[in-house]
Amino acid sequence: MASIKKTENGTYRVSWREPTGRQRSKFFKLMREAKAFKASLETDIAQRTYVDPSAGDRVRFQAHAARWLAGRTVERATAARDESLMRVHVLPRWGDWPLLKIDHMSVQEWVAQLGGQLAPATVRECYRVLALVLGTAVQARLLVRNPCDGVRLPPRRKQDAGLTLTREEVAGKLLPEIPDRYRTLVAAAAFTGLRWGECAGLCWEAVDLDARRLRVVRVLVEVSGQISVKPYPKSRAGRRSVPIPAAVVELLAQHRQTFPSPELVFVNSVGGPVGRTSFRTRVWKPALQRAGLPEGLRFHDLRHSYATWLVSEGVPPNVVQRIMGHEDVTTTLGIYTDVPADFVQRVEDALVVDLLWIEPENEPGNEEDPSEEGP
Repeated sequence: MASIKKTENGTYRVSWREPTGRQRSKFFKLMREAKAFKASLETDIAQRTYVDPSAGDRVRFQAHAARWLAGRTVERATAARDESLMRVHVLPRWGDWPLLKIDHMSVQEWVAQLGGQLAPATVRECYRVLALVLGTAVQARLLVRNPCDGVRLPPRRKQDAGLTLTREEVAGKLLPEIPDRYRTLVAAAAFTGLRWGECAGLCWEAVDLDARRLRVVRVLVEVSGQISVKPYPKSRAGRRSVPIPAAVVELLAQHRQTFPSPELVFVNSVGGPVGRTSFRTRVWKPALQRAGLPEGLRFHDLRHSYATWLVSEGVPPNVVQRIMGHEDVTTTLGIYTDVPADFVQRVEDALVVDLLWIEPENEPGNEEDPSEEGP
C-alpha cells in the first residue's frame, strides 16, 4: 500500500513499493494531488496495470523505435515503407525525446505542421507509425497511455484515381508504341485489369488460352531494386480467375512463340523478371511520349480504365468487384470508376417515357366535379 507524509518544506511525499519490491516516492505541492495519485497508484497495483512513472523517462524514442522495427513480421514492401517514413518524418522530430515527454499536444502540433507540408494521406501514414511505436511502449509498461489517442488528423481527400483511357486510345495509340517484347504485357494489364505485380508474376501454368482464363495466384514485389516472389496476391479477394478477351488470347499465343519462357509469361531481354522501375523508365514513359498521351499516365491507370469500361458497359458492380480482386465493392465504385462523359444522355435515355402509357382515368369532358355531392 502507498502512504502520504508531509515533508518539512510543506510538500507531500507519496511512498510506495513496486511489484518488483523497489521502494519509490513522488512529491506533490497539494494534499489533494497526493491523494489522487495514491488512489490511482493503488488501483493500478491491485489490477496489475502498474507502470513505473519514470520508466518512459529513461528510454528515448529512437531506441524504442529501433526495437519496434526489428521485431515486426510484415511484408517487405510494408517494412520498407515504414522505415522510410520513420527516417524521413518521424525520427527527425521525436528521435531524441524521452518517451514520457511526448504528450498529446506535442503530437497534435506535429500533425498540424506536417499538414502544411505533406498530403493528408502522407500525414496519416506518419501518424500511424508514431502511434504504433508508442502503442508498444504502453504494452511494454513504459507509458501509462498513448499520447496519440484522440489526435485530430487532416480530413481524407477523395483518392486521386488517376487518368482514364478509352479502349481506342489503348489499342490505337499506346500499344503500337510499346516495344514488341512488352506489348502483350501492357495489353494484358489493360484488358484484364491486373495490377503490375500480378502481371509481372504471371506464370504460364496460370494461363489457360483454350478456356480464355487466367488465375491470379502470386505476385512479384520490388523493394529497393530487389525483386522477390510473393506466393499470394494482395488480399484474399486478389486470388481470382479473370476472363481474357479473344484479342489478348491471340497476343499471348504469339508472345509465347516469339519470347518463350518456361515459367514467367513476361521476361526481360535476359530472361529474368521485368523490373517495375526499369520498365517505367525505359519502356513506359518513352511510349507515352511517342503516343502523345499524358506524361502523368501511370501503369496502374490501365487497371482504372478497365474497371471504368466494365461499369460503363453495365457489368454489375459485384461482378466487377470480383474480377478486380477487391475486398469491398465500395472500393470498386468509389476509386476505380469514373462518371462517363455521356452520362446526361444516358440518364435521359433511361427515363424515356411513352406518353401513351399514361392513360387518364376519365375521358376528356367526363371529369367529375369534386364540388358536387353524391346521393
